[in-house]
Amino acid sequence: MTSMRERMLAGEPYIANEPEILADLDRAARRTERFNRSSADDPEGRLAALRELLGTVGEDAWVRPPLYCDYGWQTHIGPRSFVNFNAVFLDVARITIGADVQIGPNVQLLTATHPVEPDPRRAKWEAAQPITIGDNVWLGGGVIVLAGVSIGENTVVGAGAVVTRDLPPNVIAVGNPARVIRTLE
Repeated sequence: MTSMRERMLAGEPYIANEPEILADLDRAARRTERFNRSSADDPEGRLAALRELLGTVGEDAWVRPPLYCDYGWQTHIGPRSFVNFNAVFLDVARITIGADVQIGPNVQLLTATHPVEPDPRRAKWEAAQPITIGDNVWLGGGVIVLAGVSIGENTVVGAGAVVTRDLPPNVIAVGNPARVIRTLE
């Protein structure tokens, strides 16, 4: 029989309050708290706490606390990327952040999905779809990226945009829902 955690990792619907999943959430909460309490006076300790929390942290990546995530090990940050204050990474599915990405303050990457029907939602069923952020993307402050979205390399997403669909490489997108307003050379 497939566990709820295995179902979650396979992108299948799962029950969110199963003991194995709750244990993973608790472990991530402790590691997140450790990172968020880390001192700027101890950059090696801060980086160690971040590497303990996340799946991958690339060389010269920089994340400013506080950071919030569900599991941590589902999030992968590429080299030289920067994540500003108050990032929320609901990493029920994999979140892949490429190299040289700039993420503004209060950005949310939300992989979780929930049924619209009330009974399964009440029963704690949910699912998730991965998010992929390409190399050299800039997400302005307050951007929200929804489950299943990929953003192509070199794309800029304006502050406050809500990205509900894939964005191609080399564009500027703004608004809610985000729409392409310009192509970059």
